[in-house]
Amino acid sequence: MDRAAEHRQRVDKWLYFARIVKSRSLAQAYIGGGHIKINGNAVHQASRLVTLEDRLELSFEHADSVLIVKGIADRRGPYSEARLLYEDVTPSKTGEQRLTHLHQALRKPGSGRPTKRERRAIAALRPSVADDSD
Repeated sequence: MDRAAEHRQRVDKWLYFARIVKSRSLAQAYIGGGHIKINGNAVHQASRLVTLEDRLELSFEHADSVLIVKGIADRRGPYSEARLLYEDVTPSKTGEQRLTHLHQALRKPGSGRPTKRERRAIAALRPSVADDSD
């Protein structure tokens, strides 16, 4: 293997070896769906090669990540080895962006629909229909 080929790898293999995805077929599905960008360019082929210092932007359903490629692997190793293949440079999220589905489900009472007490107050302000029947 020549020196240049040692520092390149298919993007689907790299995502699998770095333990970003659980299988190569899942990696290929994400790539085909346009969820992966390399150096700002959308990737639609799993055969696209990544090299050292490439910037990968991943947009999965649960989170968005930005990774810098720091190494190329020959196999899928343990997490401790896989973690050395990239540097996570994902910008930290603000409080508003950090809301999860659980936080959205546990909203403050009364912040959406009016409460029973508020509905009664609104009804007291409206003229009743019975008054118009005169």
